Amino acid sequence: MDRPKGHPVTIEPTTKRVRVLFNGRVVADTTRALTLKEATLPPVQYIPREDADMSLLERTAHKSHCPYKGDAAYYTIRADGRAADNAIWTYENPYPEVAPIKGHLAFYPDRVDRIEVV
Repeated sequence: MDRPKGHPVTIEPTTKRVRVLFNGRVVADTTRALTLKEATLPPVQYIPREDADMSLLERTAHKSHCPYKGDAAYYTIRADGRAADNAIWTYENPYPEVAPIKGHLAFYPDRVDRIEVV
């Protein structure tokens, strides 16, 4: 597939601990996150699924496509009666150029209480 050019995407290991909190619960906690930087967009933390509490996540039917990363699937977070719809996206079969993000989750900062990088 011929993807658009001139849109740099870099992926590097995050050197700090990353925690995602929602409704007083730790949804994810890792020292193995990846920082994805894409053109002029803010950096995004991609967290291994193994470091997320998947029992709080519910797969949704929502999907999207990125010409640089591939097709994304989404999850809603549910914790103690509160929900954040489609708060998480993941690339299950990303393009080869961004293969390291396979098996990782990314969180919309405005749909969770906070994302700590400490």
